[in-house]
Amino acid sequence: MSTNALYTDLSSYYDLMCAEIDYKAQSNCVHRLQQIFGNNGKSHLDLACGTGPHIRHFTDFGYQSAGLDINQPMLDIAKTRCPEAHFSLQDMSNFTVTAPVDLITCFLYSIHYSDGVQKWKECIASVHRALKPGGVFCFNAVDRKQINNDLFMRHTTQHEQCLFTFRSAWSYCGQGEKKSLKLSIEKTGLDVAQRWDDEHSMVALSFDELLDSLQSLFEVHVFEHDYEKISPWNKSSGNAIFICVKI
Repeated sequence: MSTNALYTDLSSYYDLMCAEIDYKAQSNCVHRLQQIFGNNGKSHLDLACGTGPHIRHFTDFGYQSAGLDINQPMLDIAKTRCPEAHFSLQDMSNFTVTAPVDLITCFLYSIHYSDGVQKWKECIASVHRALKPGGVFCFNAVDRKQINNDLFMRHTTQHEQCLFTFRSAWSYCGQGEKKSLKLSIEKTGLDVAQRWDDEHSMVALSFDELLDSLQSLFEVHVFEHDYEKISPWNKSSGNAIFICVKI
C-alpha cells in the first residue's frame, strides 16, 4: 500500500478515523484567539485542510474560507462539505494565494507534514507572505524531545454494518529531523476482515527550534493544547498551540 493511502485510496474512511475529534471546539477556540490577537479580518485559509471539517465551522462563523491540500480525493470530499469555500491542490511548503488573508490555520499536527526542516521553513515563509499585516497563523505541534513511542490513540466506530478500529502513534528514533506517524485501519463484519497499515514521514522539531524559526517573522504566543480553555503554555508539556502574529 502507498505511504499516503489514507488520504487517497482510503480517503472515504478518513472522517470515520477522525469521528471523535471535536472540530467545532477546535475551530471556535482559534476563532476566539483570532479575535484576541488578530486584525479583526474574516478571510481564512486552512493548510492541509483534508475533507474540510474545520472550514465548515469557520464558514459558519462568517469567514470567507479557503483550503488547500496535496491530495485531490480529500479535496473532492471537502468541496461537497463546503461548496461555498474555495479549494486548491497545493503543497503547503510552497503555496500561493490570490490575495493576502487574515487567518491561516493548520490543525491536527499537520504542520509536521513537511519533508525535513528546510521544507518546514519554506512553509513558514509561504505563510508569512500570504498573511495580511497583523494576520494570525495558528497551528498545533508536538515537541520531538517528548515523544513517547509507546503511546497510541485507538477508537472504534460502526459504519455500514462493519466495525472499524483505528490506531495512530508517533514514532521517533530519538535523533534527527524525521519522525513518522503510524496509522492502521481494521474493518470487520459482513464476513469481511481487512486491515490497512500506513506510515507517514514527518518533520521532527523541538519547541526551541520552532520558536527560533518563528520569532524573526512573528510575535509568537504559545498555549496549552486545550481547545476548551485558553491557558498559557506551562513550558513543560510536549503538545502546544502556537499563535503567530505577522510582524
